[in-house]
Amino acid sequence: MRFSESLQKLDRRYIYIVVALAVIIPLIFPLGLKTYTTTPVEDLYRHIDAIAGRDDKAILIDFYHDPSVMPELYPMEIALIRHCFIRKIKLFTISFWPTGAPIIEMALSEVKEDFPDIKANVDYCNFGFKPNALTIPIILGMGDDIAKAVETNSEGSKLEDLPIMKNIKNYDNIQIVMQISGSTSGYLWYTYARPRFGVDVGVGVTAVMAADTYPFLQTGQLLGSMGGLKGAAEYEKLVDIFAMKGLDYSKKKARDIAWGSKQYSLSNIPYKYKKARIGMDAQAVVHVLIILFIVIGNIGYFLDKRAEKRKYVK
Repeated sequence: MRFSESLQKLDRRYIYIVVALAVIIPLIFPLGLKTYTTTPVEDLYRHIDAIAGRDDKAILIDFYHDPSVMPELYPMEIALIRHCFIRKIKLFTISFWPTGAPIIEMALSEVKEDFPDIKANVDYCNFGFKPNALTIPIILGMGDDIAKAVETNSEGSKLEDLPIMKNIKNYDNIQIVMQISGSTSGYLWYTYARPRFGVDVGVGVTAVMAADTYPFLQTGQLLGSMGGLKGAAEYEKLVDIFAMKGLDYSKKKARDIAWGSKQYSLSNIPYKYKKARIGMDAQAVVHVLIILFIVIGNIGYFLDKRAEKRKYVK
């Protein structure tokens, strides 16, 4: 059998085995490939980090998704929560999906394990699940009074009685609303809250939705975005390099020090805080492998066609 024919008739089961190994091996033994950060993610980090330690500012994360998209979106949420806990940034969470409420609880609990000093309703507050029919009334109502619009937290306590609400009144005290979603890109927030109250909006979306955010980034309707596992990996890295070291990203000297240092090691970072970067290792290997298979397949195809043509000519 000619080489070109053997390429065309290669048992596809071998291909599946090679692809499976290409996914599994980097997950077990991380390669530590370098993660390059992009402007939309850097803008989010810088804007959120600007309110570190402030008592009159907070961020709100809208968990607008179900478990089906957690592999891409959950690392974003973990990175955002970790950033807030490290830098003493007040955090509010909410979900207009019933399936989003337990994801909030899981994410907060997972990060809080490493921050025993962080207290519920003092440093962060989970608004919990609010019916989808109340989305617009709550979004608009928060522009006047957050405590009156949301009313209670996930435990049924009145917001106006909670310590975290001290110096927090309305959108003037919300640095940014982050919607993490697998189906929309924050359109309710930048359609209703931003034009009327001027609140900044950012999003975290699945990779297939990332391209949809760019027109809104260009018009300024979105301040920044995280796209898929790559966006999550970038935010993880920014938290490790700047937040963990207490460096102010807005200052050029701090950036020069951080980016000028040698490539950081992932070995001493808990798995939950590097999950996206490890996933990107596997994704990068598989992408290269698939491209290689395509190139080899095309070479085999054209060699086979050339051999057939020569046979007919003779």
